[in-house]
Amino acid sequence: MLANTIHDRLQSEDPGVRRIAVIDLPYTEEEDDIVPLLVTAMADEDANVRLEAAKAIEGYEEPEALQALVPLLKDSNPDVRQATAVTLAELKNAESAVYLLPYLADQDPEVKASALHAIKALRVEEAFIPAMEALKDVNPNVRREAVGVLGYLKKPEAIGVLTNAAANDSDQEVRRIAVGALGYSSEVSIQLTLSRVLLDSVWQVREEAASTMGKLGLTLGVPDLVRAMEDEFWQVRVKAARSLGKLKAKSAVPALCTALQHEMSNLRKESVIALGEIGDARAIPFLEVAQRDNDSDVRKLSKLAITTIHLNGGVS
Repeated sequence: MLANTIHDRLQSEDPGVRRIAVIDLPYTEEEDDIVPLLVTAMADEDANVRLEAAKAIEGYEEPEALQALVPLLKDSNPDVRQATAVTLAELKNAESAVYLLPYLADQDPEVKASALHAIKALRVEEAFIPAMEALKDVNPNVRREAVGVLGYLKKPEAIGVLTNAAANDSDQEVRRIAVGALGYSSEVSIQLTLSRVLLDSVWQVREEAASTMGKLGLTLGVPDLVRAMEDEFWQVRVKAARSLGKLKAKSAVPALCTALQHEMSNLRKESVIALGEIGDARAIPFLEVAQRDNDSDVRKLSKLAITTIHLNGGVS
């Protein structure tokens, strides 16, 4: 039988043969034998065999599979550790939390970061305090993953540390992720933080801030978003335009109309959409010109925006 054949191959002295056997395992019809064999493979002396086992176990959520998988977060091979973290994150099995939690305090930053990554989607309350502590870690990867956990948990108690991370962390990716994590907050006080972050030296962080303002409906941020329409990076302008449309910011109409002349069609499209959402008749002459744009999407969206403004009785 195929499973027996694979079992024999898993006993081979050749690690290459054992590796291919692990890859074949999920395709055998002997399903009752798969998990025990994968568990055995996860303890193989060859890193490539352990790697394939860590990937293959994704389709199985038996307790013995989770118990064998989690320790691979401390594997000597970085590829195995990474595959383990990814598999655990994809499984999203709440039962794995009990095995993962001890690793959130591990002294190895790679292990801690992987454990935080894996537990994030589980949204378990027990991860909150370890994640708060992890935000103090000197390793930026640990802080990045900690921010992700806090963003998923959406607890008001985390707003203070997230705003601090968004504005002050030395790592640009931590700042960017923290800005995005603030998207669940309803506190107006974060407006000051987002306004400050819109001046960040890294455009990806500014882009995230522009997007988050729109998601939160922060109308007090409109002047900052209008200024962001002059950002040197068009990607920031795109998100600013999108947010200004969501906020129906009439004061942004001149800036959005000016953006209709920008060389990047993505920005022109977002500006057209935003002008339609705002519904101000002052935009109609500019949208009429945009109907002759060399980008077909801009032309179609301009026509739709004009129609929308007329239907909604847009006034200047």
